[in-house]
Amino acid sequence: MLLQEKLPKLLRLIVAVMFTFLILMTAYRFFFFYNYRPLNRPFSGSAFLLGLRYDLRIVSVIGLSMLILAAFRPLNPFRRESARPFWLILAGIAFILFLIFYGADFYHFDYLKQRLNASVLNYLQDAGISFGMMWQTYPLIRILLAVIVLSVLFIWWIRYLFGKINVSASYNAKKRTRVITYTIAVLLLAISIFGKLGQYPLRWSDAFSIGDDFKASAALNPFQSFFSTLSFRNSSYDAAKVRASYPLMTELLGLQNPDSVKLNFERNYSPVDSFVNKPNIVVVICESFSAYKSSMYGNPLNTTPFFNELSKQGAFFDRCFTPAYGTARGVWATITGIPDVENPRTASRNPAAVDQRCIINDFKGYQPLYFIGGDASWANIRGLLTNNIHGLKLYQQDDYKAAKVDVWGISDKNLFLESNKILKEQRAPFFAVIQTADNHRPYTIPSEDLQEFKKVNVPEDSLKTYGFISNDELNAFRYTDFSYKKFMEAARKEKYFQNTIFVFVGDHGIRGDAGPLFPKAWTAQGLDCEHVPLLFYSPAFIQPKRESGVCSQVDILPSLAALAKIPYSNNTLGKNLFDSAARAKQNFAFIIDHDVRSIGVVSNEYYYLKNLKSGLKEMVSVKNNDPVPQNAKTDSVKKHMDRVTDAYYYTSQYLLLNNKKKN
Repeated sequence: MLLQEKLPKLLRLIVAVMFTFLILMTAYRFFFFYNYRPLNRPFSGSAFLLGLRYDLRIVSVIGLSMLILAAFRPLNPFRRESARPFWLILAGIAFILFLIFYGADFYHFDYLKQRLNASVLNYLQDAGISFGMMWQTYPLIRILLAVIVLSVLFIWWIRYLFGKINVSASYNAKKRTRVITYTIAVLLLAISIFGKLGQYPLRWSDAFSIGDDFKASAALNPFQSFFSTLSFRNSSYDAAKVRASYPLMTELLGLQNPDSVKLNFERNYSPVDSFVNKPNIVVVICESFSAYKSSMYGNPLNTTPFFNELSKQGAFFDRCFTPAYGTARGVWATITGIPDVENPRTASRNPAAVDQRCIINDFKGYQPLYFIGGDASWANIRGLLTNNIHGLKLYQQDDYKAAKVDVWGISDKNLFLESNKILKEQRAPFFAVIQTADNHRPYTIPSEDLQEFKKVNVPEDSLKTYGFISNDELNAFRYTDFSYKKFMEAARKEKYFQNTIFVFVGDHGIRGDAGPLFPKAWTAQGLDCEHVPLLFYSPAFIQPKRESGVCSQVDILPSLAALAKIPYSNNTLGKNLFDSAARAKQNFAFIIDHDVRSIGVVSNEYYYLKNLKSGLKEMVSVKNNDPVPQNAKTDSVKKHMDRVTDAYYYTSQYLLLNNKKKN
C-alpha cells in the first residue's frame, strides 16, 4: 500500500525486480554456505551481512539500468504498452545471465574451491577439451532444462508484476515532487552501488577483512568476483620456465630441500637460542624515501639530518632496492617477500593473489598492529593485510584523535605520535607496521607544525641539481625527517623502546635526476626510482655498521625474524641480511619497471636490464661512469645476469599465485 501511494509505477516495478533478485541471491548464499561449509562451521552473520551489501550493489546496477532505459519515453512500459515485450525479453536475458553466473559459480567452487573469477575465460582457449570435461562431469542436460524452466517462470513473474502494478492506483503528484522522487531514487541507487560511506567503494577485498577464507568466499557475489578479476584473467606463469629456472633459484636462495617437481621454495630456520623477553618490532614504511634526495648519500641540501645521524647508530644498508615503483607494490613486497610483477594493475588488487603466507605470522605470541594515516581500502591493501596477518589490529584515520589534513589522512607526525600512544599500552610483544604518506603530493605540512618546523626556500637551480622539482617537494621531504625525529623522541621516553627493533625503509624512490651524487646510470636507467635507505636500529640488539652490498625490500622480514631469534618458515625470495655467510655470496636485487616494461637485476658492480617489449638488453656500471668493457669476462657476467633476471621474474610470477597460507 505504501509503495502504491508514494512511488510512481516505474519505481514500483524497479523495487519489485530488485527485491526479487535480492531474495534469490540470498537464498543462493544460504545454499552455498551450507553445501560447502567446513565441518562444524557455525552460521556466519558477518559474512551474510557483507554478502547482502555485495548483492545490493548488483541489484542496484539492475535498478539504475532500468531507470535509465525507461527515461526514454518509447521504452517506458507504463507509457507505451508496446514497450512491454522489450522488457520481457530483456528480463529473460538478464535472468539467464544470472543463472549462468550463479550456476558456473557453484560448480567452479566445487572444482577449484574458489568463487567464480575471470580466469574461467582462459578455458575458452581449449573450448573442446573444457566442454568435454564438463559433459563427462556435470549433468549439463538437466542444468539446461532447469535454466529453461526457471527462465520461463521468471518471465511469467515479470509479466505478472506488469499487470499487477499497471492496474494499481496511479501516482498523482506535482512535477516538482516527481523530480525530487526520482532524484532521491537515483541517489539511493548510486550510494548502494558505491557500497559504503567513505572515500573508497565497497571492494572484493573487504570480504577478506573478515579474516577467514571460507567466510570471505561465502560473502562474495559471483558478479563482483568475476568483474573484479576481469583485468587479471591472464595473470599466470609459465610452469616450464619456472622449472627451468629452479636449479638457479636453488643456488641463489640456498633452498634446503629442492624439489623441481613440486617447486618447493620453503626454507625453515630455527635459532640456536631465544630471547627471554621477546623484542618488539616496529617497521616504518616511508613514503617516497628516495636515497639520492637524502642526507645519508651526501645531498648538499641536507634534507634528512636526523635520519642521517640515526643511520650511524644502526645497521644501515645503503644499497637497498625496491622490486618496483609504487606504494602498493612496496607494501606488497615488504609484507609478502615477493616482487609484485603483476601488470598493469598491482597484485594487491588481484583477488587470485589475496591469499599469501607471511613471516609475521611466525612471530608467535606477538600482537600484530598496522597503522596508516588514511584509509586502508586504498589499492585493496586492507585485503592483503587482514586476510594474511593473523589477529591483526588495523588502525586508520577514524581511529585517531588527530584531524585529517588532506586526502592521505592525518599527518605523519600525528600518525607516529598516535601510534606511540597505542604501542606503549601493549602488554604482549608486538609487531607493528607504520605506513607514512606525507612525502607525497599535495605535500601538505600542517599549520600546527609551522612554528617548530621551518620551511626553507632554495633557488631553483640548486633544487634541480640535487633532485627536487620544487620547494614544496623539498619541504615535504624535510618534514618526513622532522616526523621521524618526533617519533623517536617520543618512543625513547617509553618502556617498550629498550626492547624494540626499529626498521625504516622506503616504499619506493622517485624517478629524477640524481645529478652528480651517483653514476649516470642511476638516472639514465631509472635506478633512483627503486633505490631507498634501509635501516635496522636498536641500541640493545644491533651494532652500528654501514653495509654497501646490494639487498632488497623483500629481505626485511627474514632478517627481522633472525634478529629476534624467531623460528620461521621462508617461502619468499627474501634472505637474512645478518647471515654473514649468505652476504658473502654474490647477491642480486630484482627490479621490474612497469612503466617501460623492463626487468633486471642489480649486483654490487652492474645493473643488467632488458625490455620485455623491444627485447633490448643492456648492462651498465653502478660504480662509475665508465662503459662496461667488451670482453669474455663481462660477456659471461652478462649471460649470468640474464639468467638470474629470468629466474627471479618467472619465480615471482609463480609465487604470486602459489604462496598460499598453510591450512
